[in-house]
Amino acid sequence: MTGGAFALVVLLFAVVAPLVLYVLVRREHDQRQTMDRADAERAARRDTGDQRR
Repeated sequence: MTGGAFALVVLLFAVVAPLVLYVLVRREHDQRQTMDRADAERAARRDTGDQRR
């Protein structure tokens, strides 16, 4: 009986864990910020720390 309960818990975890990860990734994807090319280049230059400008 204990072995069957353990197998059920493992099976449940194997099914639920990927679904939880999927939901978390989708939620993060929905919150991303989009920018146009000029804004992206400006942000990339700002991240380099190059003070020659």
